[in-house]
Formats: sequence, structure tokens, C-alpha cells
Amino acid sequence: MDPHLLRTFVTVVRTGSFSAAAAELGYTQAAVSQQIASLESDLKVALLHRRPVGTTEAGARLLEHAGPILLRLQAARSEIVRMSGTARARLRVGASPLASAYIAEPLARARAAHPRVEAAVRVMGRAEIDVAVAAGDLDIGLVDGIAAPNDPLRLADTVPLAAVAVAERPLALVLPSAHPLAARPGADLNDLVDALWLDVPDVAVPLPALRQATGSRDGFAPSLTCEGGDVQLLLALIAAGHGLAVLPAGLVRGEGLAEVPVRAPRVVHRTELLHSRATDPATAAFVTALS
Repeated sequence: MDPHLLRTFVTVVRTGSFSAAAAELGYTQAAVSQQIASLESDLKVALLHRRPVGTTEAGARLLEHAGPILLRLQAARSEIVRMSGTARARLRVGASPLASAYIAEPLARARAAHPRVEAAVRVMGRAEIDVAVAAGDLDIGLVDGIAAPNDPLRLADTVPLAAVAVAERPLALVLPSAHPLAARPGADLNDLVDALWLDVPDVAVPLPALRQATGSRDGFAPSLTCEGGDVQLLLALIAAGHGLAVLPAGLVRGEGLAEVPVRAPRVVHRTELLHSRATDPATAAFVTALS
């Protein structure tokens, strides 16, 4: 199966039209149509409905395989280029909002050791980071999540990456100081599945992770959803009474908020550093400084 044809197929599905895919890929619309026809001829099955554009049953199944296949190819290319020593001298660091606190000092040390390196930092969603590192779009990824004590984070295993534990911190239920639960010595999240929760997945512990940790199928319904954001916005939403959130302990410093230690389930907030198995000198310096 030609990976170029597979990439065109994925782009058509994602953009929803042949013309949009052609514009993104730099082809003519006729070329995109011919590539899809060639892929269908090779597999001897229709993959797309044309009007409107959508996947057939076979196309939907191919799409499930296509993402991991293309990512693996891109990761292989990126890793081999690193090993060849021909890659540009640059250090691109990506981090989820809470993990970004660990960037500054190791980045300073890496730049001091390699003053000519081109450095860049991106704060991004948790789910994007491992894929970006695997694809070579990032040299370093710092990601956070919850896990059992001393257990690694559950990340996509499509591409092998090196993972280094950075920190583990206890979790806390963050709520308004006037909330009835604020005076409790500890919180059992199993008792709070029906509370009002804030859904800020890139900052707070994501609600699906809380459901998984407690074994709840339908609990932890969001009272308010916020895409993006930062810690200060999240704390302001909690203080205003929009809902509760679980965060690593020690973030609350302002008035009007309280932290209650999470006693059950037994999970912690964990931060990990991700990088390709083939590292350049600047990346290695960052890893060494943080480790």
C-alpha cells in the first residue's frame, strides 16, 4: 500500500472534500481523485462515498489503521534523521499547562551548553504531545496525568518513545472555601460522582480519567466545559462556584478556595518527559538537566 495514497485518503476524510484536500496537499483536484481511485483499485473496494464525501464501511476500517501507520512512518524518518546527524540544531519543547512549570531551568542549561541551538516552546493539550514527539515535531515533550503511585502514564503505544519520570505529587479536590466539603480532612472521589464538575481537560484532571479511576460509567458530568485555558482561569471558575476540579496539591494560594486531599482512589499526579530514542546533543542536555 503506497503511503502517499494513504496520506491523501486521510486528508480527504479529514477535510471532507477532494478540493480542500488538494489545496492542503498542493495537488490538483483531479490528482487527488486519481490517487483515491488508485488506492481503491489496489484494495479492490470502494473507500469513499463521493457526494457528500464520507467513508464506506471499508474506508472507516482503513482510517483506523491509517493514522498509526502514517505516524509510524513519520517517526521512523525522524529517528533515522536524528541518528544521521544531519538534523538542524534546534530544541523544540512542548508541554501541557501543568507540566510547563518544569521547562525553564533545564532549557536554560541546554541553551548554555549549546548556545547556537534554535529553541522554541509550545504549551499544548495533553493528547497532542506524545504524537508530536513521535512525529518529530517536538524534541522534548512534558506531559502530566494521573496514575497509581510509581506507575507510568498510559500513553499511546503506537510509536516507542523514551519516557522519564519527572515528578509525582498528591492530588487535591479544589473547591470554594465556603463549600460544605471544604472542612473535610480528605475526599473520596467515589462519593462525588454526582457533584458539579468543571471540564477543563488540558488543565484539571480530565473527567474521563476520574471515571476510569473510580470505575464510574456515567458520573462526573460536566457543569461547564472550558477548552484551553490555564490554571488561573480554572481557579477563578472554581471560586465563582461553577464546579469542582481535581488538581495536584499545592496550587491553591488565593483566598476563596480550599484544597481537600484526595484519599481515594489511590492515585497521584505524575509528570513525565518524553523524547525520541535517538537524541541530539541539545535534547540530551535538556534530559540530563531535568533528570
